[in-house]
Amino acid sequence: MTEIFFYHLRGQSPEHVLPALLHKSLDRGWRVVVQGTTEERMEALDAHLWTWRDDSFLPHGTWRDAEAAEHPVLLTIDEKNPNKAAIRFLVEGASMPADVADYERVVLIFDGDDIEALEAARTHWSKAKAAGLAVTYWQADEKGVWRRQT
Repeated sequence: MTEIFFYHLRGQSPEHVLPALLHKSLDRGWRVVVQGTTEERMEALDAHLWTWRDDSFLPHGTWRDAEAAEHPVLLTIDEKNPNKAAIRFLVEGASMPADVADYERVVLIFDGDDIEALEAARTHWSKAKAAGLAVTYWQADEKGVWRRQT
């Protein structure tokens, strides 16, 4: 069954939390898709992932690459899954994919300080619960450690 994780950001950006989550996904042997809604945001994320840490390499590419299907982490603005990812991260208000059951996990990262993003996350939560999917809500504590909320 597909797991749906909701990551509630407060005072953090997706660029801050996403690299560590991507590394954990790759460590599990999963291929990854990160979906945003604008080319500009995905281009900025692409640049950030190349330089986010001096001591770490995060292999990735974008939907524009001729070999998009070969990338272990693919940044995109559409719902396609050319690299056959097991996990899909949704940022910048990207919607749940129609083929949610094709993933082991879908992770919705949203800005808890943005009322529209918060309302959209609540709507996605309700729909996922109604569909019988396993949903989990995560929020960082004051030290930045992610804690599962009940």
